Amino acid sequence: MRLNTIIGILSTIKLASAACAGPYAQCGGANFSGSKCCVDGYKCKNMNEWYSQCVQSSTPFVQSKNNAAPANAAPVFNNVPVFNNAPVYNNAPVNNTPVNNAPAKSAPVNNAPVNNGANAANSAPSPALTLKTSNYSAGVSVHDPSIVKNGNKYYIFGSHMDTAFSTDLRTWKKLYTGVNENNRMFSNLFSKSNYAPFSYVGKNEAGGYSVWAPDVIYNPKMKKWVQYFCTTSTFIKSNLCYATADNIEGPYTYQGTFLYSGFVGNTVGQTNLKTITGGIDGNRYYPNNSYNFHVYPNAIDPSVFYDFNGRLWMVYGSWSGGIYILELNESTGLPKHNINNGNNTDKYFGKKLAGGNHQSIEGPYILPHSGSGYYYLFVSYGGLTSNGGYQIRMFRSKNPDGPYVDARGRQFMGGKNADYGVKVMGNYNLPGLTKAYMAPGHNSAFRDTDNKVYLVYHTRFNDGAEFHEPRVHQMFLNQDGWLCAAPYAYSGETISPTGYSMGDMAGSYKIVFHYHTKVNGDISNSYTVKLESNLSVTGKYTGSWEYTANTNFMTIKINNVTYKGVFLKQQDEGKTGTLVAFTAVGDNNDTIWGVKAN
Repeated sequence: MRLNTIIGILSTIKLASAACAGPYAQCGGANFSGSKCCVDGYKCKNMNEWYSQCVQSSTPFVQSKNNAAPANAAPVFNNVPVFNNAPVYNNAPVNNTPVNNAPAKSAPVNNAPVNNGANAANSAPSPALTLKTSNYSAGVSVHDPSIVKNGNKYYIFGSHMDTAFSTDLRTWKKLYTGVNENNRMFSNLFSKSNYAPFSYVGKNEAGGYSVWAPDVIYNPKMKKWVQYFCTTSTFIKSNLCYATADNIEGPYTYQGTFLYSGFVGNTVGQTNLKTITGGIDGNRYYPNNSYNFHVYPNAIDPSVFYDFNGRLWMVYGSWSGGIYILELNESTGLPKHNINNGNNTDKYFGKKLAGGNHQSIEGPYILPHSGSGYYYLFVSYGGLTSNGGYQIRMFRSKNPDGPYVDARGRQFMGGKNADYGVKVMGNYNLPGLTKAYMAPGHNSAFRDTDNKVYLVYHTRFNDGAEFHEPRVHQMFLNQDGWLCAAPYAYSGETISPTGYSMGDMAGSYKIVFHYHTKVNGDISNSYTVKLESNLSVTGKYTGSWEYTANTNFMTIKINNVTYKGVFLKQQDEGKTGTLVAFTAVGDNNDTIWGVKAN
């Protein structure tokens, strides 16, 4: 689902003014009009044609193995649609202050980047950290968590009308729970005189009502918090609804149902298909009076975002005909239905982005990141049970409505789902965890105003049960503009924009591969390798590695796969201490994690 980081409610963003730019701030580049000098102890260094940055004057420049500058380095900007964008480089946070007090998806956080030293090639490798066993718990269970921020609180809205909040993205408190009239999230969803959200879909197989996968966004034109959600009764018979509130915590007032799926000849009259399309084409949507679910979507899992130009979009879908997108009217919050029927387009359902032929793909979420210039489409493959192979995949596009491609440059518009999409994570075990994490998925993501990017998902565990909890991991851009997830749950870490010493980077690591070919219950366990100071990789796997001096970028090559990512320092989930880790995306859609721990 969706947290669109600051949703266009801010009228402008401006950099903190000073006579000279501060540490790691922008000091030059194409179309840059700010201060081109740096405070004492820093000098303005040209990074590329778009960007120059204030770096420490005393920091020696140590070349990487191939003496290369960061590949495809691009300017990074704060993700606020339409308005001024504050620049960032190399995953470094900046201090962006909104000029008004309107509710925001992401409030400003002033975290100064940590300088962990120069890349000193002669440093001795630091030892791996021996971890204590973690008993970390998020404190709540929220399925399909969609995140949104207001003030100093982060909220996750999930299926079954569950909602929780946090101030640190680590410990959560339940706000609402349960699909019933006593849940104060809604004021009228179970009105005694109007069960409109369920009038088409009816009751589920258990005899109750299903309210799934909400997404909440503030719409400044409507001056309302808008919650998009779905009700459903079968694998295809579903509809999308919306509700509005004056406050993020509600209560939300159900406003209407606006998109339907699973209809046939004797139920299509209960939908708005004829009103939208001007007719009812049974041969198109339900040939032989059977809904064409291999082509058309299941109307669940809505996620809403603003693009770089302030246009409002909704992506949705699960299994069936795949993932679809519709542009919304910002004044009403409802679909425009402004495209015609064509190849992978439909006036009623919108434009197809991925999937189809009833392969597993669901929970779409699009994160705009103006720094890289990409929109990132996250989806989940597999079955959501503990051993169902649930996992997070990622595609990207330069346009909000696609085409979305993976690290191989391919769209998933046919073929086997496992062959497409960067596998962000699947089942895995890491040092310090008491049990493997299973079936991570149905994620949301957002970019905070300090430019940190977070991945928010639910996970089950390798304990023979189906209990689940939310987790939050920080993500970082690699040299090629792909997002890489930190191995451990977020605990407040800030990546060093100037990189780490050879002593930090070299040494013994436990590594985990997330293989894109696996959509099953297999667990990715860790193996020991050593990143040698001579830039070779030894141990269970062999290969080579390299880094780009004065940045956090790294590359590791194993088994003819090149993975590009970043080094970082973070705490393990048991908070034994701070360890060195790396995360990288492979050119084959695999990902790799490494933690300097036992």
